[in-house]
Amino acid sequence: MQIKKYIFIKYSNQYPRLFEKEKKRILKIIPKAKIEHVGSTAVPGLGGKPIVDVMIIVSKNKIGKAKNLLLKEQYVHPKTGSEEGRLFFQKDYGILFWKRRVHVHLTYKNSKPYFRAINFRNHLREDKKAVKEYAKIKKQAVKFAKGEGQKYRDYKDKFIKKHSK
Repeated sequence: MQIKKYIFIKYSNQYPRLFEKEKKRILKIIPKAKIEHVGSTAVPGLGGKPIVDVMIIVSKNKIGKAKNLLLKEQYVHPKTGSEEGRLFFQKDYGILFWKRRVHVHLTYKNSKPYFRAINFRNHLREDKKAVKEYAKIKKQAVKFAKGEGQKYRDYKDKFIKKHSK
């Protein structure tokens, strides 16, 4: 069954629990990593794609080893989604008609992707007005992108850059 990623649903109180579950899995694979809950599921009340985003932070010289450990544990490293300073992975859980996806972002402390994700998350957690505005933008992005990931990300980019400083 294909997971429909580019949708907007209400925030679920299950997201923190799902994050903690994935964090425990990752710490068994990469015990000394710092693990952060990022993305829309890390902001109570926001809503968005029902995909838990997990950021793994290791020292810069351990990125290659961490990547190999994730691949060994069946985390998929697609050809797209990564950027300078951050490697992107995904993993699907579930059976038959029930599926849940996790996005994993492997980076190092002080990288641009690290600061952007943490600053954006923290800003949204503190600014309820920005949460409402971002939810509106995300809903519009879903309609605009029609399932195309790059269009979806591009539509939100200006707002994210403005609020992740």
